Amino acid sequence: MPADHESSADVAVENDYDSFAEAYTVENDTSLLNAYYTRPAIVDLAGDVAGRRVLDAGCGSGAVSEALRERGAVVAGFDRSAKMVELARQRLGADTDLRVADIGQPLPYPDGAFDDVIAALVLHYLEDWTAPLAELRRVLKPGGRLIVVVNHPIIFKMEYREADYFATSKWSEECTFNGQKAVLTYWHRPLHAMTDAFTAAGFRTAVISEPPPAPEAHELFSDEMARFPSGAFLSFLFFVLEAADFSQNVRRPAN
Repeated sequence: MPADHESSADVAVENDYDSFAEAYTVENDTSLLNAYYTRPAIVDLAGDVAGRRVLDAGCGSGAVSEALRERGAVVAGFDRSAKMVELARQRLGADTDLRVADIGQPLPYPDGAFDDVIAALVLHYLEDWTAPLAELRRVLKPGGRLIVVVNHPIIFKMEYREADYFATSKWSEECTFNGQKAVLTYWHRPLHAMTDAFTAAGFRTAVISEPPPAPEAHELFSDEMARFPSGAFLSFLFFVLEAADFSQNVRRPAN
């Protein structure tokens, strides 16, 4: 069960990205999961971002920001890990607006500052999405988009077959990034709890996607991809959400 698995590596600090930021960056710049699955899917869902102001929430070392900037976006980003922000500055340059900030706290941006927000592999670290989603909605323009990537909820059930899929549950896994061990701890929630949270925060769900990896992944990672005969790679769930314009719902008095 999740509680047992959570204690399997209690010698390490969970989600301590400062301690393994460099190893994480080295591996994920070229990994199947990040370089050939998550990032290309985000770029595809984002579409034409030329001239759009994009906030990378939980930007890590800046790989997604870099990919979107190459397509003309004006990017900004924040991360709770100071080391990750340092690496992002090395990648993106000193003129990029990068800050150390916690998605669970009020964000250091004005209302309606961004056309798009990317929250890739961030929300599944949080038990409560209410305040974070409210802040992401606040910094978006009306009609702006929030692109969310989280662990697919079926992964939890595959790992823990006796667990309650419908409960919000904490679970952990041991990972190795470029030879360095780390512990990542997540909060599982069922699909309906995700979409309910989005709606409560003032978002409309425009897209739910379970994308395949980039085509070249089949050649570069043939052994790993052989486990997926259909060509799909089921690991994350992708959403495109639209920030509702509440002003459109105001009832105007009759003449």
